[in-house]
Amino acid sequence: MLNKEDNQLVTDIRPGTPMGEVFRRFWLPLMLASELPVPDSEPVRVKILSEELLAFRDTDGRVGLVDAYCAHRGAPLFYGRNEENGLRCVYHGWKYNVNGECVDVPSAPEGETYREKISIVRYPCVEAGDLIWTYMGPKDKVPPFPEFEWLNLPAENRYVNKFKLECNYLQAMEGDYDPSHARFLHSMMGDASIPNPLNPNWQAQNINNRASAGRDANSDAYPRAVGNRRVLTKPVAELEQTDSGIISIGAIEEAPGDWTANLQVTLMLPIFCTAGIGGANTYYSNMRVPIDNESLMFFRLRWSYDAMPAEEIDQYKNSGWYYPILIPGTFTPEDNVHNSYNLDRQKQRTESYTGIKTFPLQDIAMMEDQWGPIAKRHLEHLTSWDYMIIGVRRRLLSAARNMAQGIEPTEPWHPEAYCYRREQARGASQEEAIANVKAKAMASRLGEAAKVKA
Repeated sequence: MLNKEDNQLVTDIRPGTPMGEVFRRFWLPLMLASELPVPDSEPVRVKILSEELLAFRDTDGRVGLVDAYCAHRGAPLFYGRNEENGLRCVYHGWKYNVNGECVDVPSAPEGETYREKISIVRYPCVEAGDLIWTYMGPKDKVPPFPEFEWLNLPAENRYVNKFKLECNYLQAMEGDYDPSHARFLHSMMGDASIPNPLNPNWQAQNINNRASAGRDANSDAYPRAVGNRRVLTKPVAELEQTDSGIISIGAIEEAPGDWTANLQVTLMLPIFCTAGIGGANTYYSNMRVPIDNESLMFFRLRWSYDAMPAEEIDQYKNSGWYYPILIPGTFTPEDNVHNSYNLDRQKQRTESYTGIKTFPLQDIAMMEDQWGPIAKRHLEHLTSWDYMIIGVRRRLLSAARNMAQGIEPTEPWHPEAYCYRREQARGASQEEAIANVKAKAMASRLGEAAKVKA
C-alpha cells in the first residue's frame, strides 16, 4: 500500500509537480507518425501531461508541437491554415512556424517588427519507429534519444497502435507487474492456461508461470473457479536496479547441473514496460503516456529482429485479441468502461473466466476503475506476488522525491540502457545462468545503428 501523500506524489503529473517534472525530463511518445501523413496535412489536437497542444507537419515535412492557442487573443489554432511552412490563425492571420515563432502579423501596421517579440510554447519533436516523440522539459536539459533497438529496424519488423484509457497512468502500468493475475483474468474455464494463437507455448518461457504447474485442478476445494490456478509457491524471480529502471531475474534447476534463467525488463523509466503476448519471435513494449491525471494514451508495440509474417500483423490489426477494436475515427475501444466492456455473463458461466471478449479488454476493465480513475492505494492489501509493483513504485517515488529536492533523474542520460529486452539462457550453475542471461539481454544486437539523434 501507499499512504495518501505518496500516492498523490507518484500519480500527479501536472506541470510543476515533482512527478510531472520527472516525466518532462524524458523523450515520450506523442502520437503515431501516420496521424500527420503528409506535409501541410490537417493539424491534430494533442493533450499530454495536462497541456493542450497542437501538432502539425509543415511544407518541408518538419513536425511542430505548439500551444493550441494564438498568442494574440487566445483563438484556437486548430482551425488554422497549415501552409507555406507555418500555421496561420484564421482569426487575424497571425502565423507561427514549427519553432513556435510568430513569422507574420498582417492585422496591424506594427506587425513587421512586433512579430519578432512574439512566440508560443513549442516542444521539440523527433520522428522514429513510426512514432512522433517529444521532449517537454527545460531547454538546457535535453537528453540523448533512448536507444530502443526497434527504432532502427525496418517498418515490416514492427506494429504499433494506440488507444485511450480513462485512468491514471500508474494503475494501467501496474497490470504489467502483476504475474499472478493472468492465470485468473485471462484464462478459459477449466484451465489456467492462457490462449495465445500466435504462440501457443509462450507460457513455458516464464518460470513464474510454473507456480502451480502439474497441479490437478480437481484437488482444489474450488475446482471450477480456482482449480490449477491456485498459486502455491512464492516468486522465484528477484528485482535488480539498472541505469534505466528495473529488471526481474530468476533461475531454476531443470536437472542437476542444468539451470535456466529468465530476465524480464520490468521497467525503463518513466513508462516503458515490456510485458505482453504475441508471435513466437516477438518482443513487446507498452508505453502509457499520461494525458492528464485521469486519462492516458496507451502505445502498444510488437517488434522483431526479423520481418513479421503477414498473418501476425493481421492478427494485431484485426483479431481484437492483442489490440482492442476501436470505434472508427477514434482511439477509443468499442468495448469500454461506459458499456461495461460488453461483458457477457453467459460466456462467463460457460467459456471464459471473465466473460469479457479479449486479452486487452480484460486488463483494461481491471485498470480503469480501481476505487476510481486514480487508485486509492492506502486501501490495498498486497501479497508476496506483488513484489514487482512494490519495486516499481519505490523507483518512481524515489525519482519524484529527488526532483522535489532539485535532484535531476539520471536515467535519461543512459540511452544505452534502453536497449534491454527479455531473454532466457542456460548455465551449469545458478550464477552462470544468471550471468549468461544478463549478458544476452543487456547487449545491443544492432550496435551503433540503434542510435537516433535528438
